[in-house]
Amino acid sequence: MNIPIRRVVTGHTSEGIAVFTSDEEFETIIIPTGDAAMTTLWTTATVPADCNDETDGAKRDAGTTLKGGSVIRIVDMLPGASSPLHRTDSIDYGIIISGEIELELENKVSKRIGAGEIIIQRGTVHKWKNPSETEVCRIVFVLIEAKPYEMNGIPLPEYMQH
Repeated sequence: MNIPIRRVVTGHTSEGIAVFTSDEEFETIIIPTGDAAMTTLWTTATVPADCNDETDGAKRDAGTTLKGGSVIRIVDMLPGASSPLHRTDSIDYGIIISGEIELELENKVSKRIGAGEIIIQRGTVHKWKNPSETEVCRIVFVLIEAKPYEMNGIPLPEYMQH
């Protein structure tokens, strides 16, 4: 897909006046598993976020999620590709920009979600599949650390199928 993503960031002068601090384009980069291409646009080290932190959030080291913080990333699910089954300790807001994605839960039940539709992923075991053999599915994900889901008072662990 490699349609550039424009990121405009605001901040303040030393006098407290609002200014634009950056205006850049990013491209997604294919990840090692080969099922998607991604770019992280911003992260925060804490929730609530600290607007006094002058770190460029795109340069902060973040995995799938960021312990104690938040992440916004663009994911291009490649045609016909599928992610591994996984669970993270986060609440994830997935906004489908283009294409269609299939969200499958561990019980093998799945739903298709298309452009303009939104997924609220709440710490469940799941995987993503792009049902199209020709179209990329572009998703904006906002991931915020969450307390793990508890079953009978015991937190369920994060999980990644290998």
